[in-house]
Amino acid sequence: MRVSIFGLGYVGAVSAACLAREGHQVIGVDVDTHKLELIRQGKAPIVEKDLEPLLQQAVQAGQLTVTDDATEAVHHSDLSLICVGTPSKENGDLRTDYLERVAKQIGEALATKPDYHLVVIRSTILPGTAEEIVLPILEEASGKRVNEGFGLAVNPEFLREGAAIADFYDPPFTIIGALRHADAKQVAALYKNVKAPLFLVSIRTAEMIKYACNAFHALKIAFANELGMLCKAEGIDSHEVMRVFCADTKLNLSCKYLTPGFAFGGSCLPKDLRALTYRARANDLQLPVLEAVLPSNQYLIHEVARTVVRLRKRKVGLFGLSFKPGTDDLRESPYVALAEQLIGKGYRLLIHDPNVSYAALYGSNKAFIEREIPHIREILCEDASKVVQHAEVLIIGHLCAKGREAILADHRADQIIIDLARAFQPSELRGHYVGLHW
Repeated sequence: MRVSIFGLGYVGAVSAACLAREGHQVIGVDVDTHKLELIRQGKAPIVEKDLEPLLQQAVQAGQLTVTDDATEAVHHSDLSLICVGTPSKENGDLRTDYLERVAKQIGEALATKPDYHLVVIRSTILPGTAEEIVLPILEEASGKRVNEGFGLAVNPEFLREGAAIADFYDPPFTIIGALRHADAKQVAALYKNVKAPLFLVSIRTAEMIKYACNAFHALKIAFANELGMLCKAEGIDSHEVMRVFCADTKLNLSCKYLTPGFAFGGSCLPKDLRALTYRARANDLQLPVLEAVLPSNQYLIHEVARTVVRLRKRKVGLFGLSFKPGTDDLRESPYVALAEQLIGKGYRLLIHDPNVSYAALYGSNKAFIEREIPHIREILCEDASKVVQHAEVLIIGHLCAKGREAILADHRADQIIIDLARAFQPSELRGHYVGLHW
């Protein structure tokens, strides 16, 4: 394939060298004449392991040329990768001026190019940037319409500095978001020798995945460092703790607990987080990440309650009261907290949870629920259909098979269904569906 790469910094230079090595004809474009001259000489414009030998081979083989002429590059390529920087503004937002400038140059070049051309953004950009900022510029500058005169795609990179060449050939996955399936397949052809899972997604999803990855990486580092501080204060070898911690690939290093949904609860997580952060304060330590977890969890409960308030309906049905499915444990259940807030605001609430029966409550479970919801006897309902029929707003926390059957059989078109667990698809229901995070 003939590929033009706009921006020959870290991502652009590595992508140019690797794609040229794969046999693609690559034209690098940059405004920095010094950088262009270095690459013409087969020299790397950045410090990166194994990059310079690849550049030398590509230049000598005639697979890589460079220019500062955007029109020349676009006219002599089938596909353009945009790899310019998107640094931070003072307020934390992204600067997109480099991106906008390149989009305008490519658009102006497309105005005089008769053939279809694919524009692929490899820069890290916030969701909406491709379609709301880059696309209008391309259409205005070219005088053409997307999917007719040109295509638009997003292909985020996952290249770590110091290991970028290795990461190019062995990434965690290849992500391509495009408006047309044919365009996505064309981008995928660039990486036909890269053995990694391929995900063809929407443009906005592709933009967001990059941020999800980087935010999680940052969170992991902060988590490990905060645990390390507390371990040292307690005279514990933090590396030994984390070595054993990482051996758990069932829960710790896995996809468990990484599906967006409702708040956590139960007898362990809230209690242990409080104890850990208390011990940190006793050691005169601040653990900002860990200290923010419980407030974040509480905020989610408040947000669901506020969602109900905004609907201006008074009859509410709640499916699920124990802190998670398959248990009768009510200790620090987020559903109990949500029920308490709604009752306090005067809502007429009925609750169905087949694992929680007032007659079967005893001990600490009974003491806890009677303290939190004194008239629990009146609002717990063993008949799932009765809860559905009562409700103007139906909140789905967790369901048993009979509860699901009752909802599908008895729910009405005038009901609002707030799904906290993605228990249903909107197409399954007649009422107005509200997904918690989807």
